[in-house]
Amino acid sequence: MGKFKLTKREKSWILYDVGNSAFTMMVSTLIPIFFNALAGDAGISDTNYLAYWGYAGSVATLLTAVIGPVFGTIADRKDTKKRVFLVSLILGAAACILMGFAWSWLAFLVIYVLAKVSYSSSLVFYDAMLPETTTEDRMDNVSSQGYAWGYIGSCIPFIICIVVYVMSNMLNLISIRLSMILVFLITAVWWVAMSVPLIRTYRQDRYVEARGNPFVQSFRQLGNTFKSIRQEKHIFLFLLAFFFFIDGVYTIIDMAVAYGTAVGLDTTGLLIALLVTQFVAFPCAIIFGRLAARYDTGRLIKICIVAYTCITIFAIFLAHQWQFWVLAVCVGMFQGGIQALSRSYFGKIIPAEKSGEYFGLYDICGKGAAFMGTTLMAAVTQLTGHQNIGVGSIVIIFAAGLLVFTRADKVCRAAQGK
Repeated sequence: MGKFKLTKREKSWILYDVGNSAFTMMVSTLIPIFFNALAGDAGISDTNYLAYWGYAGSVATLLTAVIGPVFGTIADRKDTKKRVFLVSLILGAAACILMGFAWSWLAFLVIYVLAKVSYSSSLVFYDAMLPETTTEDRMDNVSSQGYAWGYIGSCIPFIICIVVYVMSNMLNLISIRLSMILVFLITAVWWVAMSVPLIRTYRQDRYVEARGNPFVQSFRQLGNTFKSIRQEKHIFLFLLAFFFFIDGVYTIIDMAVAYGTAVGLDTTGLLIALLVTQFVAFPCAIIFGRLAARYDTGRLIKICIVAYTCITIFAIFLAHQWQFWVLAVCVGMFQGGIQALSRSYFGKIIPAEKSGEYFGLYDICGKGAAFMGTTLMAAVTQLTGHQNIGVGSIVIIFAAGLLVFTRADKVCRAAQGK
């Protein structure tokens, strides 16, 4: 088989990225706009709208950080990973549909938190399937292909949703309420449909033996894992570094449109710019996967962190629509690379039979870390009254991530005898 030719099992795994990325697009584009409309009707100011949106994201990621490791440990038991994955998928899709029927801004946020937690939990089990889906030497490429096809594939339902949004916002052909219902329904159906191949082909062939009550055992196993991670310095340092730098990435993804809207940019222009991000991210994610076959993965991750630091500094001075376009293109160039290579980097340094448990911890340090970024941005924005200063605070997080990852990569290389 060619080095970059995908197997049926790898293709099925990648298709879930295509499905769940539709929801990711919604979170970073139309969902903040719909929430803004509901908040505006309730008389909430732009500054408080951005803050409430940030706090909701923080609650969702904090809950995921608590739930992920426990159910990740349970998922490592024989014939369990697919079941917990299915539960999170069904709950997430159902909550996605319900958001279209939210009767107030507060109800919308509550349902959104449920949808985001379910979505994020499904990714814990999905990421944990990677070591069982492919081999270590193909992991960088397969992980990058997942993000790449997720970016381009999610554009299909997103374009349909944009048409629905334009029909209500610009052409007044349908009501805002009907457009919300249709947009969330389209997203949920796409998400579930793209999940079917993975559900049909995935087989859990690496697992730990079940002993006693699954919940009690999961907490015991987590305790043992925390003890062992303290001794496995390379894994501990990577997770610490990941906690910082990926926090900045997820904060930018979650808050981009909300930030652009708060500083007065045209919402339609913002949506089109972020669509361009997806098209730019598609080839760039694949390129990073190919580069990882020739160059050190750790070095590529460092390049991505530096690039994101520069992107954040540029965002501080955002005032015009063209600047957001530049920002969108730059984010697209490095977004897939830093996410995909971090996932495969971690997948190669952990024991495969405990992938669910370890990726649960990975999720704590990933999406759980976004609790820090969104809260920091929301709090600084409220304290200063300036959205730009709130965005600027993210630079500190990227700087910390780069410093710790530089040390982590050195220790990982030593542990692997490189």
